[in-house]
Amino acid sequence: MRTRIAAAVAALLVAAGLGTTALSQAQEAAPEAVGLHVSGTKVVEAGGQPFVMRGVNHPHVWFTGETDSFADIKALGANTVRVVLGTGKRWGPSTDVPAVIDLCKRNRMICVLEVHDTTGYGEEGAAASLDEAANYWIGQKSALVGQEDYVVINIGNEPIGNVDAAQWTDATANAVKKLRANGFEHLLMVDGPNWGQDWQNVMRDNAQTIWNADSRRNTVFSIHMYSVYNTASSITSYFDAFQSKGLPLVVGEFGWQFKSGEVDHETILSEAQKRGLGYLAWSWSGNSDPILDMATAFDPARLTTWGQRIFNGANGIKATAKEAAIFGGTTTTTTTTTTTTTTTTTTPGGGLACTAAYTVTNQWPGGFQGEVRITAGTSAIKGWTVTWTFADGQAITNAWNATVTSSGSTVTARNAGYNGSLGAGGSTSFGFTASSRGANSAPTASCTAS
Repeated sequence: MRTRIAAAVAALLVAAGLGTTALSQAQEAAPEAVGLHVSGTKVVEAGGQPFVMRGVNHPHVWFTGETDSFADIKALGANTVRVVLGTGKRWGPSTDVPAVIDLCKRNRMICVLEVHDTTGYGEEGAAASLDEAANYWIGQKSALVGQEDYVVINIGNEPIGNVDAAQWTDATANAVKKLRANGFEHLLMVDGPNWGQDWQNVMRDNAQTIWNADSRRNTVFSIHMYSVYNTASSITSYFDAFQSKGLPLVVGEFGWQFKSGEVDHETILSEAQKRGLGYLAWSWSGNSDPILDMATAFDPARLTTWGQRIFNGANGIKATAKEAAIFGGTTTTTTTTTTTTTTTTTTPGGGLACTAAYTVTNQWPGGFQGEVRITAGTSAIKGWTVTWTFADGQAITNAWNATVTSSGSTVTARNAGYNGSLGAGGSTSFGFTASSRGANSAPTASCTAS
């Protein structure tokens, strides 16, 4: 979860460098893999197909009745969901692991299961230890064995606070060893200390020790990026460190820059896509700090600014997620999706041109979701306007990544401040939801560039 770190502590990160001691980049050969596993710096499936996590966190232990959210998250394009569970020491106990796994599988998403009770251990008095988390997983073994193609075990969320972060290394190594000694072959995920943000670089500098402790050589490291990571350099240098060590990394949680000094989510998204790193944004809904909710009151039709950005923005889930091969390897899957696309181009004076491609991506009784992709012509453009006229009484109800207005049946969409400038042949997109009266023919969209 989003953590509050004293300003003096956060300031130390700015001055912290990567150090000069490089750990070994060589990875010893692992035993024959079962299910999801590490290959080099990447996560792959049993057949060797690369799998890049693109998803969100679901606060299940606090909202066990919100099971429809699994289908909602999938419908928006996610290929992974990280599910919050509890050992019973602080939250839970989560005894519904078989049902959670079934929800993930029925909705064709990889399931990252995490114990949340460990959050801030050593600083948070109520927190569970990683050893207690390992015992929880051992207690759930019957539900987990045989699910290695579908389930990642995230041993404990943000398992050490800012007090004696160095204890993380032995505690994590021992938890990994304990699970392997008890027959777990799953891909394991380990979070860093410092409330997950590893600002003292304990995980970064001791990752090889954890890797060596894993007899299966099947552990992925998870960094949580909040306001400590408020500059591009702090993000890229952390990614670079793991890349140089030849060890796998994912962004297990991150927030967004909703005010000055907050996390640089744009760099996280762009760098993760460029490097093929998985990311799992925090969180679907139900936060005590609702600025981090993606769906207001768990309603997928009421995406917040953060939700729109993660699901529908550049380098976001819809644009980059690929479904796991174990499910068939397709992109976004919903049971009621229809797609119709029309494209037209308008070239105003000066030779500037753009193309608008209108697509219905999902529909349901009384409504639908659409996307319009804008592509510049042979010259760069600084702005665009897309217009179309609905023929069947449809009406826009919400839109993102564009300013959308309606006059009767005519819809006009103008670029947002961040996606108007496109290089020659470059493209961007915006999305919307709308009501419908049954018929939903695709209109002819026109694009004007400036």
